[in-house]
Amino acid sequence: MDPIEHDPLLEDAHPIDIVESLAEDNAWEFDRVGDNQIAMTVAGAWRSYALSLAWSGGEEMLRLICVFDLDPPADREAELLRLVDLANDRIWGGAFTLWREKGQMVFRYGLVLAGGARPLPAQVERMMQTALLACERFYPAFQLVAWGGQAAGDALGIAIAEAYGRA
Repeated sequence: MDPIEHDPLLEDAHPIDIVESLAEDNAWEFDRVGDNQIAMTVAGAWRSYALSLAWSGGEEMLRLICVFDLDPPADREAELLRLVDLANDRIWGGAFTLWREKGQMVFRYGLVLAGGARPLPAQVERMMQTALLACERFYPAFQLVAWGGQAAGDALGIAIAEAYGRA
């Protein structure tokens, strides 16, 4: 995801208009589900992720949900949930959860904009980056636990470490 250019027109835009602009800038296919919701698919290094962002004026919140199929075997679910807890302990914004009924891993993030605040394009972009980076970082560990028989603590060790500084 390339940083967005400063566009003063987007600063007062509807939150979903900002997301749509980001999707267009990154050439992502998207579907404007309604005035307050947008869905898209974003290709990652490990797989494609389904992102959905929705605006709730009553809650004054922009909610992001990033989903990918995992469908773990029933006998690996408890260990996978241990890994979800360990992963969530290492994430500052957002959290993973398992949607058992659909066999999907979900990353959820909410940006609260109380008091009539409007999101800046950079905030929305960071929100989306956070979700995608978290999914990319922990996807291999989730796979190792669900399908490779690894223990949660061992699999967590392979999660891609966050980089700091510049090379």
